[in-house]
Amino acid sequence: MVKTLDDLRRIYREAKTIAVVGASAKPGRAAHEIPSYMRSQGYRVIPVSPRGGELFGEPVRASLGDIDGPIDIVDVFRPPAEAVTVAREAIDAGAKVLWFQPGTETDEAIRIAADAGLEVISGRCIGRSHGALGLGPGPRHSET
Repeated sequence: MVKTLDDLRRIYREAKTIAVVGASAKPGRAAHEIPSYMRSQGYRVIPVSPRGGELFGEPVRASLGDIDGPIDIVDVFRPPAEAVTVAREAIDAGAKVLWFQPGTETDEAIRIAADAGLEVISGRCIGRSHGALGLGPGPRHSET
């Protein structure tokens, strides 16, 4: 588990690619606004959703396993019932960090990911934390 603000700053500094599980094409939803904000801050955002299409200038991947290349952060916008599956897919994909947006995690998923060596963040929004640390203006979305 990430324990300090310095850990968060390091993660933001080192990360280049964020895979967003449950990314939404609908403006106004946190699962759209937060990835859009992160992209505006220079991160490559890869949307992951079985719906396909294109989003944030990237083809939408059906699963984390469909992403070629390194994944620095897996950001989760899915219900807690899917958290364990996402954790296992993040491990299999070689992700470094698993970031559960508030209310998307389970204790079991956190344990599985942490036991596999991933840094795990839960209970905080990736976009709001970015802004709160003074790394950017922060997202304008109110649901996060």
